[in-house]
Amino acid sequence: MRLIVEGLDNDRIGRTIFISPFTVKTHANRAMMKVGARDRAQLVALAVQAGIRATGV
Repeated sequence: MRLIVEGLDNDRIGRTIFISPFTVKTHANRAMMKVGARDRAQLVALAVQAGIRATGV
């Protein structure tokens, strides 16, 4: 979530944590379903409200 909050795209997140971009997308989509977010922007807003902050990769 932190990497999504930082604004990284799926390719960059995948390279950073050594998983495929498709796996990143799957995890993001499942997180959106769990919290009821309708898009990635809303997922980021909810993450920030929960205290997840960008650290500036």
